[in-house]
Amino acid sequence: MAVRDFGMLLQFASSLADDARAIARRFFRGDDGAEQKDDRTPVTKADRAIERRWRERIAAEFPHDGVLGEEEGAVRLDAEWLWVLDPIDGTKAFASGNPMFGSLLGLMHRGDPVLGVLDAPALGERWLGARGLGASRDGAPIRVRAPRPLGRAVMYCTTPDPMRQVAGFERLRQHVQWTVYGGDCISYALVASGTADLVVDRGLKPYDWCALVPIVTEAGGVMVDWEMAPLGLGSSGAVITAASRELAQAASAELVAAG
Repeated sequence: MAVRDFGMLLQFASSLADDARAIARRFFRGDDGAEQKDDRTPVTKADRAIERRWRERIAAEFPHDGVLGEEEGAVRLDAEWLWVLDPIDGTKAFASGNPMFGSLLGLMHRGDPVLGVLDAPALGERWLGARGLGASRDGAPIRVRAPRPLGRAVMYCTTPDPMRQVAGFERLRQHVQWTVYGGDCISYALVASGTADLVVDRGLKPYDWCALVPIVTEAGGVMVDWEMAPLGLGSSGAVITAASRELAQAASAELVAAG
């Protein structure tokens, strides 16, 4: 294993987030020229500019590392250290002037997410997490809130659309205290910060969740797939994030048992 100082890596990643914030703010609520990709999701000038800037700086600082980005694909996917980039998570929100979007920068070591940054440019907030160093929001330590039973849990889901074919989701939705839709990456940060309890999503890619895993887990929460397995590059994209393992297991039981 190549030895790296996670504190220094966080400083580097935070400087990349500074770049992303400046670029995102320059385009936000302006004429960003959003285009539609083949999968009918939007891509903006900010997406492309941020990822290009990140790739340039990572290549200069860590030339042997791999990079997996939403907009420009993968380079050295089998490298020991892999940077996983989502320049604008919540592009639909960004493109429509909604401030609930973020820039996600994750680092994996041999397939294991070990460091993450979530910057919310329009909100002026930043969440950090690194293996063994804890999690923070704007420099202050954060922690998930005390475990709650499913019936008192506040649940987030980015969109109900991919859930319509999951029989167990409606039952889960009826069991929790209430459900909020939207929020994209910010909803995961709310679990890590102790103001929500559960996020259930489907169809995520590694760049959607990689940066969030260290933030959530270092804050005391869990991020797993719907069958309670750790997340990796080969995961299905069905994700449970919870303030406690017991809550994640309760959500998993509803989702998996009903198919």
